[in-house]
Amino acid sequence: MTTSWINRASASLAALALAAGLAGPAAAESLTIGVGTQDGTTNTVTTGAVIRELKLFEKHMPKTGKYAGMDIRLEWQNFTSGPPVTNGMMANKLQFGAMGDYPLVVNGFTFQNNAESKSQLITIAAYNIYGSGNGVVVHKDSPYFALEDLKGKVLSVPFGSAAHGMVLKAMQDAKLPKDFFQLVSQSPEVGSTNLKEQKIDAHADFVPFAELLPFRGFARKIFDGVQTNLPTFHGVVVRTDFAEKYPELVDAYLQASLDAAAWVKEDPKRAAEMISKWTGTDKEVVYVFLGPGGIMTVDPTIKKPLIDAAKVDVKVLQDMGRMKEFDVDGWVNDGFIRAAFKARGLDYDSQLASTDNYEIKGEDGFCKTAITEPRKAGEIWVKDGDILPFSSAACTLGAYRDFQSKGTAMNVAYVFDTARGIKLFADKAFYVASEKGELSPFMLKADAEAFAKSSGGKMVSFDDALAAATKG
Repeated sequence: MTTSWINRASASLAALALAAGLAGPAAAESLTIGVGTQDGTTNTVTTGAVIRELKLFEKHMPKTGKYAGMDIRLEWQNFTSGPPVTNGMMANKLQFGAMGDYPLVVNGFTFQNNAESKSQLITIAAYNIYGSGNGVVVHKDSPYFALEDLKGKVLSVPFGSAAHGMVLKAMQDAKLPKDFFQLVSQSPEVGSTNLKEQKIDAHADFVPFAELLPFRGFARKIFDGVQTNLPTFHGVVVRTDFAEKYPELVDAYLQASLDAAAWVKEDPKRAAEMISKWTGTDKEVVYVFLGPGGIMTVDPTIKKPLIDAAKVDVKVLQDMGRMKEFDVDGWVNDGFIRAAFKARGLDYDSQLASTDNYEIKGEDGFCKTAITEPRKAGEIWVKDGDILPFSSAACTLGAYRDFQSKGTAMNVAYVFDTARGIKLFADKAFYVASEKGELSPFMLKADAEAFAKSSGGKMVSFDDALAAATKG
């Protein structure tokens, strides 16, 4: 009996030893990082699509210390607006989230009551210091040219988005009653389709739709976020529990975003073409936002005017009964991005103080002169060719007409709004022609009319502006 017990015990020990041998060393720790992106929102590509497609996050992943042998997996999730990103972060399925200003402050406010974690704004993706980017468009055949023309009309907007915030701010500024429009919630895709089919009167949306829909030929912009006189921006929030446990991974993400921003500016034409392939947004539209002198400034520093704008966003939402108290200053954390700058030997405070964008430069091959005033310049994207710079709107349109006469195909031409310095599609602008042959482009009809009246010029169509430029 004793021998039998010994045999059974020996067999059991042998089985355990065999199992231990088969198991080998303890399995390496695994970590999944969820990143919420908005591929279709051009402002966010340097914190999302570019990082993902060029594998820049992987490039900067730490591999020593507690990260040695760690199995780190990235889970990229693409959304069409900001609120679902916040939902994913609250569920701890996403650790990073990129979104626009109003959704960002709602994200921070929502996390205030989360016992497990808060959220922090850790970097900016892109901004327009004057507020351009969001906008309201109507069908190209619409009789409406201003927000006030839409009384009693159906205006759709993605609720909870940066564009929704812009509409609320515009209504407050103009002292319009809450029922001035028939305001309905529609996603960018649904709103765009309904506008094209003229099932709604107007559609408000965030980057890039207020430029994308006119570019695609069926819409016209009647209101731009710049009219709210409030900066607009997109940025990135992170869960604080993740950031505190894995600060090196937050740094890796920010280093990747710095690489992505540099990649865009290094060759903006290549960037526009590649981003178009990755996101489905027309390359010409990507370029109007992210190219030299573009509508958006790609800059990761968290500037005071943007923080102040976020505080105004909070006030707008509070006045509408959509938010209670929220401490914006306590939510902003620039420590990570400052550290990322320092690691590269970059001066954070110098860039923080600047709102300069990179600009058009070079020689105007048509008017044979150097480009000295970038925000009075223009560009033409030759089909299957280069993007050529010109020194003025008149020279740009003169070259455009010259290319037409020679049968040279063009993708698009760009000019700048005379009053606001915003980059425009040349064929979508309103023009004022002076007696001296000067051409002044404008984004908004009302601005062109006011300038024509004050300057003694004449408001003309794009075709007439082409003729005037050729004659000049």
